Amino acid sequence: MSHKVFFRGANAGVERATVLSPSGLRALTLSTPARPRARTVAGCTLLVISLGAGVTACGSDGGNPLSAKPYDAAGQISFNGPSGNGKKADPDKPLQVTASGDDGRITDVTAMDAAGRYVTGELAADGTRWHSTSPLAANAHYTVRVSTENGDGAPGRKVLTFDTTKPTAKKSLSVKFGPDAGTYGVGQPVTAELNTPVKDKAQRAIVERALRVDSVPAVEGAWHWVDDKELHYRPKDYWPAHATIQAHSNLDGVKISDRLWGGASKDLKLTTGDKIVAVTDAASHEMTVYKNDEEINQIPVTTGKPGFETRNGVKVVLGKEYFVRMRGTTVGISEGSSDSYDLPVYYATRVTWSGEYVHAAPWSVGSQGSENVSHGCTGMSTSNAEWFFDTVHEGDVVKVINSNGDDMEPFGNGFGDWNLGWKNWRSGSALVGGTPDGPRPEVAARLRPESL
Repeated sequence: MSHKVFFRGANAGVERATVLSPSGLRALTLSTPARPRARTVAGCTLLVISLGAGVTACGSDGGNPLSAKPYDAAGQISFNGPSGNGKKADPDKPLQVTASGDDGRITDVTAMDAAGRYVTGELAADGTRWHSTSPLAANAHYTVRVSTENGDGAPGRKVLTFDTTKPTAKKSLSVKFGPDAGTYGVGQPVTAELNTPVKDKAQRAIVERALRVDSVPAVEGAWHWVDDKELHYRPKDYWPAHATIQAHSNLDGVKISDRLWGGASKDLKLTTGDKIVAVTDAASHEMTVYKNDEEINQIPVTTGKPGFETRNGVKVVLGKEYFVRMRGTTVGISEGSSDSYDLPVYYATRVTWSGEYVHAAPWSVGSQGSENVSHGCTGMSTSNAEWFFDTVHEGDVVKVINSNGDDMEPFGNGFGDWNLGWKNWRSGSALVGGTPDGPRPEVAARLRPESL
């Protein structure tokens, strides 16, 4: 997501911007004074290097108050957290920090728990109050760092710590990431299965914000809610070859609703192999296989005949079976009819749960490369099917073009996720749906001021 930050001189009005960190759990609020302050600062370009960096003025003289050692702001701020030993804060209540004196204001607040999770917040334009806008985690230890400035512009600092109580609700939301740990093709989405449904959009945003997927190399990606209990994560394009992908939940102890709290979940680590993409042209009856974007084989095939046309679109390899007994009754064909079949099939690579495979079809070799005669599968010679079976792996991409069949379903019959355009994919997110497409997270995390 792209953010523009503008800065004005001391005699101008307040300009503020809230910027989310890559995890989406921290908000940094920047503002300039609402009233003039006596400062001796020579004009220069102001750079905000990163979320964690401070604001630095250059070309100043030795009287710049920003260069002074921060004073203890304990007497300047008040905090609604517990103050006595052994007392703990109620995570249901928002966190609030206020400037208690007339000679000073809050310039920044960061609140983070021991697990590294930031609390988003909002700072009033006049710097008198900051309050949290995202739930606190239960049974957690928090550190709150408050930055202030006095009437002369000198910076102050105060660090506060507190603990939150255990959750009172009995219902816990856990996440099971999929697939199983291992190496997959570049088309494999990451899945998140919830143990209880989440329907409310605001609650979905809390859940989604806590689910992180990181990859090396880094790529742009987003979650998509398939239904109330399942999410899929995929990049804008296929994963890079030989990437490392890690999925993690920060939901543990986080309040989702009055009766639902996040629970612990197991992390997931995946890797990708070579980029394998097989493209079947149903009109020319030929499959072209690419490895890392270079063609490595062309195979004569036959696809679905009229009435049984093969689905168009991108499918992802779900698994491989050396032997499968295929019967027409499993796809609704009456036994004994002209289209009925009961065949032993070898080197079967599955691409849909409904029974579409790429497999050996020695009975149709005479039609392969010239005619579509199957009941929806992609058939080829036994030797070609064996080569294909040995070449592709779970998560590799199989794409069908120029078929008269229906389009591959995005969900429910395998992984048709890639058949949704990026805009439609993002619309299924509770966080980024309806927002403009932005740069990669690590780029968006940097503030880039336009100009003074």
